[in-house]
Amino acid sequence: MKAEDWWATGISDIHPGIIRFHGYPIEELIGATSYAGMVWLMLRGELPTPWQARLLDAALVAAVDHGPQAPSIAAARMAATCGVGINNAVATGVNLLGDVHGGAGEQCMAVLIGVRDRVVAGEPAAAVAGEVVDDYRARGRYLPGFGHRFHPRDPRRDPLLGLVAEARAAGAISGEYLDAAVAIEERLAVRKRPVPMNIDGATAVIYSELGFPPPLGRGLFVLSRSVGILAHAWEESQSGQRIKGPIPRPMLATYTGTPPRPVPR
Repeated sequence: MKAEDWWATGISDIHPGIIRFHGYPIEELIGATSYAGMVWLMLRGELPTPWQARLLDAALVAAVDHGPQAPSIAAARMAATCGVGINNAVATGVNLLGDVHGGAGEQCMAVLIGVRDRVVAGEPAAAVAGEVVDDYRARGRYLPGFGHRFHPRDPRRDPLLGLVAEARAAGAISGEYLDAAVAIEERLAVRKRPVPMNIDGATAVIYSELGFPPPLGRGLFVLSRSVGILAHAWEESQSGQRIKGPIPRPMLATYTGTPPRPVPR
């Protein structure tokens, strides 16, 4: 192996005076494509169509932030009061985006792929969706991408899915993953209280329709949420407060251990 092949890549071509991504020179990309378009190029190797760029941009915008009650945001703000750099504060927040907080979009994509594949193979969408919902309920698990602990109906759902419907009408996407998600949502609605799609479900539809594999769905969510994490970390760093803990100073965590006792002599 030649030394030059140690980090061989098909993404970036960097030489003195030359910066190219998938063959496109950076000086021509600047001003000619959006940030979302650049994200698409870096991950997919080609520039997006107008609809691809529009859908990706919408998904990235929608998931940017959900306030300090989100653990990733709270952790970044707390870190910012501890004297670390802005990059460390952002990394603190990003590192909290795991399977439980931040992974539902990826998990929902896997569910939608399974439903879509079975429907394409000839099974009725309603029946497949019913099996999926019943399986999750039988195991006492939340179905990723549906329901929200804070919003009775996630305000990001309708505009995102409306855009997906427009893209399908324009022939830009198949709409198969949208149908799979709606079938699950309709099955979940056969209860006293509906369980509509949340931001994870709506963006899972978009990323699946755009052909991203589930792990990249999580990566794109992390990329989106990093913007909110950065904004909150910066705001908190400007507050002048130092060493803010997870609860206000007058409050003390409830002690559940052994009652006071003397040390044996």
